[in-house]
Amino acid sequence: MGLAVRETGGEGEPLVLLHGFGGTHRAWNQVVAALGQGTRVLAYDLPGHGGSLDFPDAGPAPVAARAIAADLQARGCGRFHLAGHSFGGAVATLIAMRAPGQVASLTLFAPGGFGPEINAPLLKSYAEARSAEEVEACLAMMSGPDCAIPSDVVEAAMTMRALPDQISMLRRIWQMIAGEGSQGTLPRDGLAGLDLPVRVVWGGFDAVLPARQSDDLPPLFARHFFPGLGHMLPEEAPADMARILQFAVCRN
Repeated sequence: MGLAVRETGGEGEPLVLLHGFGGTHRAWNQVVAALGQGTRVLAYDLPGHGGSLDFPDAGPAPVAARAIAADLQARGCGRFHLAGHSFGGAVATLIAMRAPGQVASLTLFAPGGFGPEINAPLLKSYAEARSAEEVEACLAMMSGPDCAIPSDVVEAAMTMRALPDQISMLRRIWQMIAGEGSQGTLPRDGLAGLDLPVRVVWGGFDAVLPARQSDDLPPLFARHFFPGLGHMLPEEAPADMARILQFAVCRN
């Protein structure tokens, strides 16, 4: 009934990693490997996903944000670096809005909630994918045209989907995120009020959340744009994403 988290690396202020919809902490495996052992990492399974499948009331981003924040407090993490991808980006942003003094830096990879547009049919197909071929086809549509889908990414998705009731839970979460054909948006005044280093990363071929959602960011947000990448940034270019995270952790 609790949260699953994988902790690796050294000591000090941790880097907290939150995956996107339909993933688990394994989405960050290659990023964590590129970071090296010197960085302390806490990579969570969000409520309703993988090892956190049975977390109560899983689905809404605010539930996930409260759960992650409470777990970090229980671990004695008074200050931490925070990064999230897609749905996990929306969760990370909510955490930062509610407790900005605890967040040393915020890095968002194609985050949810930055505009109403979302590819609801593609996410629905991904939620309901049962075979490796179906999963790989969805991931290919979510990735840039020249990005190969690593076999371990497909394997991780299939391992997750083998859990009892996981697919029905993904359908439930999809309905909350995009069931109306659009997504909820984070308040722009809340984003502009974040008094901490924020980096937003987007791919030019993002077929889930259009890259133009990063065009009108608050002035102090740093923007990293990768024209050849799609939505699955941590899996498509883990070394590049790790460099951005290393800069955030070392600079702040």
